[in-house]
Amino acid sequence: MAVIVLKDLMFYSHHGCFDEERLIGTRFTVDVEMETDVCPAALTDRLEDTIDYSRIYTLVAEEMARPSKLLEHVAGRILRTLLAAFPGTDCRVTVSKLAPAIGGEAGRASVTVTKKDLEYE
Repeated sequence: MAVIVLKDLMFYSHHGCFDEERLIGTRFTVDVEMETDVCPAALTDRLEDTIDYSRIYTLVAEEMARPSKLLEHVAGRILRTLLAAFPGTDCRVTVSKLAPAIGGEAGRASVTVTKKDLEYE
C-alpha cells in the first residue's frame, strides 16, 4: 500500500454562507491523502505507474474555483472528483478556511471528508 499526501495546497476562493464571503473571497488550504493498494512506481520509477501530484492539484483547483456555501460541500466535491479520476484508491480531503469570520480570532476552520461520508448519495 502507498499513501500519497499533499498538504497545504493554497487557494483564494469564494466559499461561504455570507454574501460578502462569496463576493470578496478568502484564503483556503486543502490537504489530500490518497491510498492505493498497489504502487508499481516503487519498482518502475515511471510517472504513469503512480498517482501524479500535479493532476491531483489541477483537479482540486478546478473544484476550489466553483463557489459553495459550505466547506463540507467543497470537500465532498473534491473527494468525488479524485475518487473518479483515480479508481481503486481511497481518499481523505481536508478543506480549511483561513481566518474564518466567526466573531472572534481563529487561525482556521477545517472540514475533513472520506469515502464513508459519501454513503448518502
